[in-house]
Amino acid sequence: MKHLLASCLAASLALTGLAGGGFAVVDAHAQSRGDQKSARAEMQAGRGMRISDIERRIVPQFPDAKYLGFEYDSRAGVYRLKFMRGTRVIWVDVDAQTARILRVQR
Repeated sequence: MKHLLASCLAASLALTGLAGGGFAVVDAHAQSRGDQKSARAEMQAGRGMRISDIERRIVPQFPDAKYLGFEYDSRAGVYRLKFMRGTRVIWVDVDAQTARILRVQR
């Protein structure tokens, strides 16, 4: 019963967009594939940079943090890079066209 309640809560948060600061919570593998496809389509259409170029510019700016990966929001044209510093998570939102840091959430 606890598992069912937790699953229902997680699903409702994901559907309402309340989880993850506006980024929907979905299966991590499916999300990664979707992020990559969206990012690639945007880049091919000339509306965004490659994630490798973004990472090359942004990751060195956080030398004391471990880089864990990214999400891509195609509607906003924003990469969200995830870092860990000790036990703290750091989210860095980056404009996909310019590689400009839009927000750092610690």
